[in-house]
Amino acid sequence: MSVALITGSAGLIGSESVGFLASKFDTIVGIDNNLRQYFFGEGSSTKWNQERLTGQYPNYRHYAADIRDMPALQAIFEKYGTDIKLIIHTAAQPSHDWAAKEPLTDFSVNATGTLHMLELTRLFCPEAVFIFTSTNKVYGDTPNYLPLVEQESRWEIDDSHPYYQEGIDEKMSIDHCKHSLFGASKVAADVLVQEYGKYFGLKTGVFRGGCLTGPNHSGAPLHGFLSYLMKCAVTGQAYTIFGYKGKQVRDNIHSNDLVNMFWHFYRNPRPGEVYNAGGGRFSNCSMLEAIAICEEISGNQVKYTYSATNRIGDHIWYISNLTKFKSHYPEWNWKYNLIQTMEEIFNGVRSRKY
Repeated sequence: MSVALITGSAGLIGSESVGFLASKFDTIVGIDNNLRQYFFGEGSSTKWNQERLTGQYPNYRHYAADIRDMPALQAIFEKYGTDIKLIIHTAAQPSHDWAAKEPLTDFSVNATGTLHMLELTRLFCPEAVFIFTSTNKVYGDTPNYLPLVEQESRWEIDDSHPYYQEGIDEKMSIDHCKHSLFGASKVAADVLVQEYGKYFGLKTGVFRGGCLTGPNHSGAPLHGFLSYLMKCAVTGQAYTIFGYKGKQVRDNIHSNDLVNMFWHFYRNPRPGEVYNAGGGRFSNCSMLEAIAICEEISGNQVKYTYSATNRIGDHIWYISNLTKFKSHYPEWNWKYNLIQTMEEIFNGVRSRKY
């Protein structure tokens, strides 16, 4: 029997992984205890997505285990053992601001939880491929010290800089910068995943995501800005822009495109490897540009306020360079551009009742 095990399976990337892999494995094991609701409130609950997965995929098995609970995880690994061929670890506390409220919780989920998953993989299914969704926040605020130029609707990097053509690559240092506590806990997890590949020889891969988005995102004020922004456009809720004149730039990758990257890695793993994963120059926007797109797609005006205080560790400009991944896996490419992604988010938000 072939088993794919996915943590955070009711979240954005986890649920996309379930759908993508359901026809490729005999059994999909999902681990998710809806901590997102604890982090961000009832409106960000992933219960609706869990119910969708359970109803839609007959070979999906859901476990409401907490990745901080080693005995509960071990029972799952003992049950499936070496039948586990692929592990996609997406469960996390994903917010800068929230991490500062409960640093111990943040670290126990992001770092210790990841260590639990790695060690159980080593003990029970060492031949499995282990994929970790890291974040561009491991680079801290270093991108903010690049030569940035203010334009009418966005910040941009000076066109003479090496990053102008394709964006920021994996050689940027993750040291000597301010990360936020969230960024620090993800650095710890990121390095652990690399080490289990380089030291123990596990088939681990690290994907440092830009803005991961898509129609199954339970967006919240503190995380999932495109999903939450579109939710505000649909429902009439007010949105708050934090700092940088609303011109901060993010690259955005559709969850399906990211999971397709995982699939390519799974079929030909490179142990301990690290890849930047985002929309690159193909799919990116500033906050102001995103608002304009939401208004055009929804037909509604977005109500927003502006706070001059930016979030600690927030990036002014970040675009991922995917040259390394595309050189290793030349058959992969993006399928969803920004407008297509935003239209799917709109349809997803509109289909749910708030």
